[in-house]
Amino acid sequence: MAEKPTPPWAAEIPEGAFISSAPTYPLGRYLERFHKDYFTASDGTKLKYYFFDPTEYGWPAKKDYPILIFFHGTSNSFVDDVCVNYTGAEMYASDEYQKAMGGAYILVPVANEYRDENGRVQGYWSAPYIESAHELVTSVIATRTNGVGTRFSFGNSSGARFVFRLADAHPEGYDALIPVGTADISSEEHIAEFAARDMYLLYSECKRDEFYKFDEDVVPKLPRLAAMKHCVIFTPDWVYNGDGGIASIFAGVEMGQHCLMNAVQSNLMFDNGTPMYPDVLPNGVTGWIAAVVAERRDMK
Repeated sequence: MAEKPTPPWAAEIPEGAFISSAPTYPLGRYLERFHKDYFTASDGTKLKYYFFDPTEYGWPAKKDYPILIFFHGTSNSFVDDVCVNYTGAEMYASDEYQKAMGGAYILVPVANEYRDENGRVQGYWSAPYIESAHELVTSVIATRTNGVGTRFSFGNSSGARFVFRLADAHPEGYDALIPVGTADISSEEHIAEFAARDMYLLYSECKRDEFYKFDEDVVPKLPRLAAMKHCVIFTPDWVYNGDGGIASIFAGVEMGQHCLMNAVQSNLMFDNGTPMYPDVLPNGVTGWIAAVVAERRDMK
């Protein structure tokens, strides 16, 4: 077996740190909890999606569970049902995460990706999907839930960019955004609209993301986010796996620090139960979700 290449940032890791090559949460343990179905939008676009209903796992029927909507990164649709895991969604269907959030629906739309004659991925989440994806979200809420409370829109990489574009077009449709691993932040005008609507934002981007130049591509845009009342800007120095190691993923290129969504699926917690980033999110993502749900309930 060929030896894995050394990450370009390996010489920068803190003294005593080590490099970890894979997430430690299980892959596939909760996939059977997701129903697979298809939706055809008004423009004829047919989209596959996965859906988790907490009332099938001991939670009582009620009208205000939050819904977590996960948009995957480029090429993640090619792994069939495992796409649910790659979006970051699978562990949020676990009993532990559901308890921490007080129950939540989960929706995972899947883009119609394909490879062109040059092997490049096409059909990933981008502007042509905005209306069909929004119709899918609206339809699932109307037909497969008893009504929802807070609508959380997650996205990883190109899916994170899509989270912003979807909210730009339909700010009325989403209450909280969790884009992970993108520098393509909404314009000042759209951010002002989000703020006026009391939208929540958890913006997550590692300072050593292999696909972006953090100081050039991200830092100049952060002040517009900081102007939002309900905004957490989460820009860690390093992405960790649950075993405490600094994450390295080689998929033709090194992208371990780009894949911050893996840490988000770990709930930003190490395997020993301690928070990865105690100064920012001491109770992990599920804790932030639960706090947002409670705050929005108090606003009503």
